[in-house]
Amino acid sequence: MSPKPHVVGSRSDVGCVRKQNEDALIVQSPLYAVADGMGGHAAGEIASELAVNILAENALAIRDANALIDIIRLINRSIITAASDGPGRPGMGTTLTAALLDGTRLLIAQVGDSRAYLLHEGKLQQLTRDHSYVSELLAGGHISASEARAHPKRSVITRALGSDPKTEADIYELVASVGDRLLICTDGLFGMVREDAITAILESRDDPQDACDDLITAARAGGGLDNISAIVVDINHDKSEFLTLTDLNQEAEEQSARRQRARTQNGRRSRLPRLHLGVLTFLLLLVLLIGGTFAGVYWYASHSAFLRTEEGKVVVYRGLPGDLMPGIKLEWYEYTTEVKASDLLSSTAQRLEEGVRVDSLDDAAALVASYEQQISEDAHRRRAS
Repeated sequence: MSPKPHVVGSRSDVGCVRKQNEDALIVQSPLYAVADGMGGHAAGEIASELAVNILAENALAIRDANALIDIIRLINRSIITAASDGPGRPGMGTTLTAALLDGTRLLIAQVGDSRAYLLHEGKLQQLTRDHSYVSELLAGGHISASEARAHPKRSVITRALGSDPKTEADIYELVASVGDRLLICTDGLFGMVREDAITAILESRDDPQDACDDLITAARAGGGLDNISAIVVDINHDKSEFLTLTDLNQEAEEQSARRQRARTQNGRRSRLPRLHLGVLTFLLLLVLLIGGTFAGVYWYASHSAFLRTEEGKVVVYRGLPGDLMPGIKLEWYEYTTEVKASDLLSSTAQRLEEGVRVDSLDDAAALVASYEQQISEDAHRRRAS
């Protein structure tokens, strides 16, 4: 896979407040990605670097969405393993927004609140949807866009690589246009710079590297409260060589189905007498399917577990966090631990507010034990210093 490269600029900056840069990025045409690590020094940067390195190592194997999904799953498992057996520590994780650009074909994977934007004919479009508490409030109409920008929990994310073995990425597939400009960035940029200002910078600078530099400068001028990373790619040709997009396949299949329906239209009258029996059979199978599905979900929930914080302490539940359907929960209280949320890393405490899923009560107990060890080690380091 050696496609014609696009023109690109990139930069990562520690910002004005943080002491370490836990962001990581990769610019390896046709692969572009940013990751925002969580878990503090010696953990967040490990998670983000691990994510982009594994992605880069497997980039040549990515030909479609399924291959990209498999690699994101591998990254997630690797971070979880590194947290328990490797160089990291429990609670570490990372966001990841990765794009493969083949001509004008664009395949994006996203977990967390790092974003991908597309500037098309002077208009900036956010391609990804944040996995964050504030994003959920905004999508549900509970707050306005202006309230979201200043919300006290705008940094709380609801999905990250390394936090749950079952974490999946959102996948986006689209065809851009020659002349469009792709922006991939961490929240240290869009959290400090309004979208109209981002648009103005992207439009005013011909060189994507100059645009990147100006975006970082604007984020630092806005406060630079977090690490800042940005990649700007100019889409300058439409020669596609390797990516197969699902949407294109679906369109071809739908056209084939329409042709097949047209060919069989004249033969439908002869099958009408059997229609009523077919409908009854279908309804019966549908009822059995719904019942079987609910039984399967109930079984899965009863054998699963999760942790969340209540009244400042970590509590273990059997079941699944959140509502199965409006007003219907599958959760059963097990016990309250002595672990206080205030003693944990802020990123870990934030995830526990939404609920951290594990496979079993044994796994929940192991995770609680890792929290206790983390607290003990932190206390020991404080005493030593």
